[in-house]
Amino acid sequence: MKIILSRKGFDSANGGIVSPIFNNGTMLSLPIPSKDHKKDKIKYSDLVCNGVSLRKILYDLGYKGDPCCHLDPDLVWERRKNRVKDWKPAFGQINQSATYLINKGIKEGDLFLFFGNFRHVLNVNGQYKYVPNNLNNNTYHGHEIQAIWGYLQVGEMIKEQDEQKKFSWHPHSCDERVYFGNDNIIFTAAKELSFAPGMPGCGILPYDIKRVLTMPGKSKAIWKEEKAYNVDNIDANRKNSVKNGKGIYYAGIWQELVLKENQLSENWAKSMLAR
Repeated sequence: MKIILSRKGFDSANGGIVSPIFNNGTMLSLPIPSKDHKKDKIKYSDLVCNGVSLRKILYDLGYKGDPCCHLDPDLVWERRKNRVKDWKPAFGQINQSATYLINKGIKEGDLFLFFGNFRHVLNVNGQYKYVPNNLNNNTYHGHEIQAIWGYLQVGEMIKEQDEQKKFSWHPHSCDERVYFGNDNIIFTAAKELSFAPGMPGCGILPYDIKRVLTMPGKSKAIWKEEKAYNVDNIDANRKNSVKNGKGIYYAGIWQELVLKENQLSENWAKSMLAR
């Protein structure tokens, strides 16, 4: 089983604000905005978290961008206000990002761990606000962190165009991606985890300090030292560009890193999903 670290959600280039961690531990990875309404028709006002419209959450936290978004990965049906017939969880990739996964031999049974940029928020008189920097501790992160928030074990890889069109609710089923993109792929989720029968094959994880990648006291992209995702265990020629010798930093905005297929990678990934 290969483990893929997959970066998803708002960042400085996409959305401009930080995804929230709520007081009850719910992690909401904000789907990135989209100006192309032919490809991405879902609006933030169509989506909810804990019964609250994403439009309100975004407005409270200072977002001023496009009203439509790219809802991908699409992991829980409860995110939509209105149920979708025949919906199933799925994740799409296209062009260079999809080609990278194909070249790494990603297949059924492999496991995506989704991570992104987060910061704790509090509800103050009915309005969501980021917690102050001086509340940075094991309970609240007033500074921006990177953390694992979701997962998907691959059930199927949908490459046939006719099959992709059946996923009408998913952004990677639109004509512009199905017929005019390169290596458009839709990954569906396994019904349950192969290594944890009874646990769903995909889902959103609650906040847990063990799922925080960022090294305490460091900027968000400097990660804790962990053998599973250190340069020696990445299936690529990557360098740790940290400057002071402490922590792990992979420079730039990238989407996926595939870990080497071994017991070290598997054990670490399983520990991230353990309740």
